[in-house]
Amino acid sequence: MANPPPRSWPRPWALHPGRAVRRRFDRWWQARLPLTDTTVLTQRNVYILPTGAGWMLALTLLVLLVASINFQLNLGYLLTFLLAGSAGAGMHVCHGTLRGLSLHLRPPEPHFLGQGATLEVQLANERRTPRLGIALAVHGSRHWAWTDVPAQGAATVQVAFAPSRRGLHHVPTLTAETRYPLGTFRVWTLWRPAAEVLVYPAPEPGAPPLPPAEPRAGGTGSAPPHGTGELEGVRAYRRGDPLQRVVWKKAAQALATGSDALVSRDTQASQHHELWLDAAATGLADPEARISRLTAWVLQADRLGLDYGLRLAGQHIAQGNGPAQRRRCLEALALWG
Repeated sequence: MANPPPRSWPRPWALHPGRAVRRRFDRWWQARLPLTDTTVLTQRNVYILPTGAGWMLALTLLVLLVASINFQLNLGYLLTFLLAGSAGAGMHVCHGTLRGLSLHLRPPEPHFLGQGATLEVQLANERRTPRLGIALAVHGSRHWAWTDVPAQGAATVQVAFAPSRRGLHHVPTLTAETRYPLGTFRVWTLWRPAAEVLVYPAPEPGAPPLPPAEPRAGGTGSAPPHGTGELEGVRAYRRGDPLQRVVWKKAAQALATGSDALVSRDTQASQHHELWLDAAATGLADPEARISRLTAWVLQADRLGLDYGLRLAGQHIAQGNGPAQRRRCLEALALWG
């Protein structure tokens, strides 16, 4: 008996042609928006449409009007036009809540993959009346952050953004909306910030210890044995060590954990050996796994206050320490490949 022909599954756009058309329209619309980190909402970039409750109110008003005409109900006319007038006033107030508002995106800070980025948006109100019930979110996410902007004041909103990979990302399109005061109309705007956010690789959990130090070029002596419990260039504090050799960052961490152990830099070891974080020394074949382990090593060396360098394919970062060295290495790892 012959095997039946494989079943051909319909494509997603064939199942939902309306969604495909809407996605294309959204891409076309967003491509027309200017890239700017500061925008002022005017009648040109603020849009308004009735909500589901607004359409139901319109249907109810139509039924009330027809019933009042058929039965000649003066109170019915009064109720119909009173509700219609309230809806009209609510539409004007709702549109004015966003119109004239200034939005400014603060430069986003780098963060590690998996932690989620936080975009800080400042809303400035020059009007003498407050603006209530304003929500911001990444376009299409539906994770709203709500705020009220005081009269002639400002408010800051933090919008969550979770990139799916490391590297440099454009800040996604943001949307702001309000349905104040009646909820019968939705007023919204779309905004494309020009800023970019850098996503560091996620450090490997439970990463192995740092690799052994290498002999300095032109130096003498062999590398100290690895696995002795002391990192190259660092040893336990001895009475009489100068205060300049104390690793104060490690001392602060020990104090926070209730320990009084001090660590000093071993200048003799640091003169003849260098700590290099090399991608080849990770022992991993997967490039992303290598990047994750190197990230953990960079954080470990920075936490211990060591001098270290980074070697990647086609990139070489010289020896150094401190926040600047940490930032250089993490940026290189984030943008590598």
